[in-house]
Amino acid sequence: MGRFPHPSNDICSTTCVVNGLRGHHSSANRTHCRLLQVYYVEAASLLPPPVLITGSLQFSSPEQSTTSKTKMNSIGSSFQPDASGTAPKQGPFLPTLKLNDGNEIPLVGYGLGTKRGKWDDAAKAPLDQSIVDVTKEAIELGYRHLDGAEGYANEEELGAAIKASKVPREQLFVTTKIHAVHKKNVEEAFALSLKKLGLDYVDLYLLHGPWFADTEQELQQRWAELEAIKASGRARSIGVSNFLQEHVESVLKTAKVPPAINQIEFHPYLQHGDLLPFLRKNNIAAAAYGPLVPLTTATDGPVNALWKQLADKYGVSESEIGLRWCIDQGLVVLTTSSKKERLERYLKKLPLIKLTPKEVSDIAELGQQKHYRSFWKERFAPDDRR
Repeated sequence: MGRFPHPSNDICSTTCVVNGLRGHHSSANRTHCRLLQVYYVEAASLLPPPVLITGSLQFSSPEQSTTSKTKMNSIGSSFQPDASGTAPKQGPFLPTLKLNDGNEIPLVGYGLGTKRGKWDDAAKAPLDQSIVDVTKEAIELGYRHLDGAEGYANEEELGAAIKASKVPREQLFVTTKIHAVHKKNVEEAFALSLKKLGLDYVDLYLLHGPWFADTEQELQQRWAELEAIKASGRARSIGVSNFLQEHVESVLKTAKVPPAINQIEFHPYLQHGDLLPFLRKNNIAAAAYGPLVPLTTATDGPVNALWKQLADKYGVSESEIGLRWCIDQGLVVLTTSSKKERLERYLKKLPLIKLTPKEVSDIAELGQQKHYRSFWKERFAPDDRR
């Protein structure tokens, strides 16, 4: 059960997870406790359907529940996803995903890359308050998984947003990454990241990419240095990003601690061949960045019509269909949106829909008709679908 205990015998005390938010609720009378949670469901048949609104559980009236267009196939499940790729079921909120080291990661994260990054000359600029403000707003809306990186040059902004939000540290899941290309001292780079973030530890520390390494031994040595950081307690979990199967295999040859996760660009036009089955076989979770590329940069592609059809069916936006397509394959997803309404909708709508297996496979099949890579293009041949 980890951090999420069962209710006590004397007081109805239920610990719930709302997109990774740990909240504690108590009542003197057990019959008044009306919280549905990932690990424990009490008298669910007596409750009206729960609705997630901006990071908190609220319960709708029977009239509200009958007017929703959302299709509910499996409400009230106690299933928790893990690295096997099995999708979470529908419910009032998304559960966390259990990593291979026992730690848990919220399925939806707010990312500070892409538009939130400080690139080129901007990387040397003072604190960017606009980045602080939009990140703080995401936290206030209910986002608890925050994804940063040394290479984004905005760790100070992320740290300032965390501090300004006043959300307890233990309720947050903070990720940062060491540079994908530059050769550097890992301990020094990590200590500087912690200083900029203003934190004593991160929940997840990633190798942002394998391209710093000229040899397999160099890649393995850097992984050993991440293992030492994890052993020190300053990174609860460690993993990789932008790794192909060959890179993961190199790490696994000598690893004492296997990577907990591989964060990759993932969407219908970049499905990476056999990478996901390989990761699942080795109990390594996957996280998707750029999941909405078909709506942002590779528009007018073969999946658009189906996404629109499914959005109409489920009463959501095409963005939510794109994100749920990843979630329904057991992936963690990241959004970098700065639009408050959109961020609110993701928290509210994503838990309440679930694509059928056929819909997931239909999107995947259509996606194979087009190949598009939005990030790190210079590292891959134009026709490389790995």
